[in-house]
Amino acid sequence: QVQVVESGGGLAQAGGSLRLSCSVSGMIVKIDYMGWYRQAPGKQREFVARINKGGEVDYDDSVKGRFTISRDNERNTIDLQMTNLKSADTSTYICNAEVMTPMTFQTMDFWGQGTQVTVSS
Repeated sequence: QVQVVESGGGLAQAGGSLRLSCSVSGMIVKIDYMGWYRQAPGKQREFVARINKGGEVDYDDSVKGRFTISRDNERNTIDLQMTNLKSADTSTYICNAEVMTPMTFQTMDFWGQGTQVTVSS
C-alpha cells in the first residue's frame, strides 16, 4: 500500500560529497516526518536526520553542519545532501516515513530497503 524507495548511494572519497534521495508513493493521506537512519554491520540503527511537513529539521550531532535534509511535499520526496564525508559515515542509509493511509487514518512507520554509502580515506 505504501512504497519507500531510496537512491543515490555509492562510493565517495573522504571529504567528498554525495546526494541521497527517497521517494514515497501509494495510498497516502498525509506524511508527517520523513527522515534518514543508518545501520552499519554489527551496530544498532542510528538516527541521522528528519524533516516534517512544515520544514522543521533535526540532525544527529555527528552530521550537523555537514549534511542537509530537504523535502518536496508535492512529490513526497526527501533528499540528503552529504558533504565533507568521513569514513565513519560508511553505512547503509535507510529512509523512513510517517504515513497516514485512507483505510486507517493513522500514522504508521514505513521503511525503505536502504542504499549503501561507502567512504574511502
